[in-house]
Amino acid sequence: MSKTKRHPGTRNARRQAKNVRSSQTPRSRDASRRLRDIISRNRKGESLGVYSVCSAHPAVIDAGLREAASGGSLLLIESTSSQVNQYGGYMGQTPGQFAANVRSAARATGVPQELLVLGGDHLGPYPWRDQPSETALQKACELVRACVLAGYQKIHLDASMACADDGHTLDDETIAQRTGLLCGAAENARSDLSSPLSLLYVIGTEVPIPGGETEPGQPPAVTTARQLRHSVDVFRHVFERQDLSDAWERVIAMVVQPGVEFGENLILPYDRRKARALSAALPEHPCLVFEAHSTDYQTPSALTQMVEDHFAILKVGPALTFAYREAVFALSAIEREHLAGRCGTRLSRVREALDSAMQRNPSYWRSYYHGDEREQCLARAFSYSDRCRYYWTDADVQKEVIQLLGNLSAGPLPSPLVSQYLPVEYAAIRRGELPSTPQALIQHHIRLVLHEYAAACGMLNECQ
Repeated sequence: MSKTKRHPGTRNARRQAKNVRSSQTPRSRDASRRLRDIISRNRKGESLGVYSVCSAHPAVIDAGLREAASGGSLLLIESTSSQVNQYGGYMGQTPGQFAANVRSAARATGVPQELLVLGGDHLGPYPWRDQPSETALQKACELVRACVLAGYQKIHLDASMACADDGHTLDDETIAQRTGLLCGAAENARSDLSSPLSLLYVIGTEVPIPGGETEPGQPPAVTTARQLRHSVDVFRHVFERQDLSDAWERVIAMVVQPGVEFGENLILPYDRRKARALSAALPEHPCLVFEAHSTDYQTPSALTQMVEDHFAILKVGPALTFAYREAVFALSAIEREHLAGRCGTRLSRVREALDSAMQRNPSYWRSYYHGDEREQCLARAFSYSDRCRYYWTDADVQKEVIQLLGNLSAGPLPSPLVSQYLPVEYAAIRRGELPSTPQALIQHHIRLVLHEYAAACGMLNECQ
């Protein structure tokens, strides 16, 4: 394959090319082979898939690693272009830092490298879409390069959004051309590694926006079989023209719209009858499945049906930080009941600090939450959109979370209060399956969501 034009990378990204050489081992390649095997088996009719943890929150990553360790199943962890990028993202991490943190946590948890796949979600111009397309795409190429040099193996290339000077919704040809540009940046970065990994790509033109729908409404239209075939043909021709035929063979999934979505206070469920024609229209070459975004809050039966219908990669993110928030708020209620008025104890104010941070900087939630001030206040705390996930890294919020965990770790948690506010965790404690510590309760609450995804993907049967 002839090389495409090199795209500029940051100085930090060049350093990462040296730093990640130790991670480019045969075991890393085993992880990508396992993922391709899952894809192949799903195409042959097995009810087998993989879920993708799309979050950079440490508690979510820890829960994901422990869920994988308990069953010995493959774990796919992806950072989005907004969470983690060459400028730090809202989590304050570059791809190299994120990868190093996840690998360190995996070693501490006992998850072997051959079971861990790092990926990038919505890698493209999305964080810079308010800038001219040339500038936004240059930054997107730098991000893709940084992710590859950090050891990411599964790359979702997303050029579906219009930039400041586009002035219109992009057509398939433009999206495909920009996707090819991003893919060229990834392939060039791959060639700079001392032991190149097998990069696996996910592409698409009908990509749901990150974070769910902004307004309530009817379920989004399911991608038609005709639209799918057209998109695949356009991408194939663009990849061939841009000398990316080898990369095309490593495209494993298309992002399509299966008709699921969530928003401020609604969940739009999966209806397999509407997706039947799409499910039957998968192309034979390359061996593709569908990657389903916005699957958060779907029922276990709906998730299982999606995997059976070849939506073999299920993305989940906000539902996991939603579970984290639920557990933290429940622990705050336990703290108030248990420790209020106790001499020398300062109660934490997690919810107050979180709402204060959101009101100081409303950019992450303002366009998502509607209604009067009372309705917006409720949404900031409890919405399915979970826009508060952007604010857990705020220094004041972190301080209050630390105060909460410290207060509740000073002595045993009162069982009746755990029963009142976290009844599922209380039952697990009574069965002897869970220690009664605040950290363990949070982790368990997140893993309840992950366990549903693992069951839908057939991972529990695989591990038995």
